[in-house]
Amino acid sequence: MHIVAIGGSDAGISAALRARELDPSADVTVVVADAYPNFSICGIPYYISGEVGHWSNLAHRTHADLEATGMRLRLDTLATAIDVDGRRLALRESDGSETTLDYDELIVGTGALPVRPPIAGLGELGAADGVHVLHSMDDTFALERSLDRIRPSTALIVGAGYVGLEIAEGLTTRGIAVTQVEMLPEVLPTVDPELGALIHAELDRHGVTVHTGSTVTSVGRGGAGGLRVDGAGPDGEPLGWDVDLVLVVVGVRPDTDLLVAAGARTGPRGAVLVDETMATGLPHVWAAGDCVVTHHRLLGVTYLPLGTTAHKQGRVAGENALGGQAGFAGSLGTQVVKVFDLVAARTGLREHEAGAAGFAPVSSTATPDDHKAYYPGAQPITIRITGDRDTGLLLGAQLVGPRGTETAKRVDTYATALFHGMTVDGLSELDLSYTPPLGSPWDATQLATQAWIREHVLPAQVRAFARG
Repeated sequence: MHIVAIGGSDAGISAALRARELDPSADVTVVVADAYPNFSICGIPYYISGEVGHWSNLAHRTHADLEATGMRLRLDTLATAIDVDGRRLALRESDGSETTLDYDELIVGTGALPVRPPIAGLGELGAADGVHVLHSMDDTFALERSLDRIRPSTALIVGAGYVGLEIAEGLTTRGIAVTQVEMLPEVLPTVDPELGALIHAELDRHGVTVHTGSTVTSVGRGGAGGLRVDGAGPDGEPLGWDVDLVLVVVGVRPDTDLLVAAGARTGPRGAVLVDETMATGLPHVWAAGDCVVTHHRLLGVTYLPLGTTAHKQGRVAGENALGGQAGFAGSLGTQVVKVFDLVAARTGLREHEAGAAGFAPVSSTATPDDHKAYYPGAQPITIRITGDRDTGLLLGAQLVGPRGTETAKRVDTYATALFHGMTVDGLSELDLSYTPPLGSPWDATQLATQAWIREHVLPAQVRAFARG
């Protein structure tokens, strides 16, 4: 059997590794559009900051490590078309020549492409001018060249989501004065504004100038070889900046051209529809990662591109391409980001998302300490719990806490509870570890859910006891 995987990032490599793991006799080829298979794109901001010393350290596995598993890599090779009936892939080699590659089973992991917002002048300017998107290793090297050539003292970042915040920290660490522009009411819009405001304050504390509810309308060449950026504030008032560098990081869209041209159907956000087995509906064609829809355990079919999800989906696709019966168990959208000395995390649904999905959500916010207050160094974690008013089902959690409070691992407790359909009250029954330097007899995760119970369940319980 010859299995071909398209894409050298999380989904494609995970699929190839799983296939080789289960059947060492399987012939597996991975077609990679660039020269950087299995690199951690999530680690790019930390290479830009200088915290990761060399770009090669971003490789999960080296080229040699991957080939040692028995897979073949076709680097700098672009897949241009899928002949579904003939089970043949059209390729463009690095020298421009056109070739074909036969397959028995095909796994497509083409990932996503950066969104380019409608900013006047953005299409005319590029890396040579100091205007960058940041999505791939090639983008990283282009930004590195700009940093070396321009030696910027100022930079403007369009977007304050996960990557935008990480880049703001990275550039600030390099001594660059950063301005950040976000069109939504608060930074990190994947959490509620009250929690995003905590991240906003942390950016302020480290000298990042933040404009929320604002847009960038144009970018062009300015004086002294710099850039002129114009925009509008919350009330439409004009804004303007003269900077040395511009980065646009406002999200991604699924890269589906190859699959759509072959006849695949699309769903939310234009992502390719797949079932839990990662089948596309095209015979012998599977797909995984940021190019496909996400099966969410609370929402159903949606689009939520995450590296953790891509790894799991790729593994499922690789097994099923061999004839297996694996299924993707579904995502909860568990995410975490470090912004200077704060960590923000979320899992499951926020209140407005849960309401739109047909639940009866109510939320509460608590600020328990990460460990017993009498042991030095205790720090509060802000935790917002969302549960269903009628059933008590846990629906989601959002956390913001100082680095060192294990906020990232505490969100995993909630993610585990959500995965198994626990109630908010059920969190108190979990047997969690305790020692005063690290926690409390009731962990911070449980203190937050108990606050939800006191606010939304206890009053009714008290009335019932009074009547009895």
